[in-house]
Amino acid sequence: MNYKLPKGSLIVSCQARADNPLHGSVFMAAMALAARDGGAAGIRANGAEDVKAVKAAGLPVIGINKVFSDAYPVYITPNFDSARVLVEAGADIIALDCTPRSRDGEAPEVLIRRIRDELGAEVFADISTLEEGIAAEQWGATYISTTLAGYTEYTTKTPGPDLDLVRALAARVKAPIVAEGRYNTPELARAAIDAGAYAVVVGTMITNPREITKVFAKEVLGA
Repeated sequence: MNYKLPKGSLIVSCQARADNPLHGSVFMAAMALAARDGGAAGIRANGAEDVKAVKAAGLPVIGINKVFSDAYPVYITPNFDSARVLVEAGADIIALDCTPRSRDGEAPEVLIRRIRDELGAEVFADISTLEEGIAAEQWGATYISTTLAGYTEYTTKTPGPDLDLVRALAARVKAPIVAEGRYNTPELARAAIDAGAYAVVVGTMITNPREITKVFAKEVLGA
């Protein structure tokens, strides 16, 4: 299969919440260009406007659509309409929460099929456990990503990235494994590849100067 993301890719997540000074599509477009020039092979972006903006970098775009609700724990592209607007905006790959948790939309196995069949996009399954990764592959997901490891109520957040999950998935799943979540040094990103990851997603430690500054300030102050 000819995947849109090449093996050994560094994917940069260009996102900024509303409370971040860099929030907005103009800034995300600039971040994507900088990431491309630094060697990134793909961009992950949130929402139709940011997806449109980062397309200027000329890299494959993994689109997500965060739809928050007090009634449902799933917020990453929870339904078909949230996926459709991303494809219309130019996303090549659609990432969605593929955990079994409740959502305001169809079950992930249905969403995966509809996104591939009706929208013609590859699917990036955000999971938190080995069992979820195996299920997502069976449902037809193109990529399996550890994005939610430690961020579901039934998984434990490790101090660093969950390399054990990467290894377990690589041993059981044939689909490309993408390592994501707390890969905050180049060495950890390389460790993911060595553990069997096809690609690695890095966000905060590349595209969030506020959080990077906090890390330095904490060390300088000795706090």
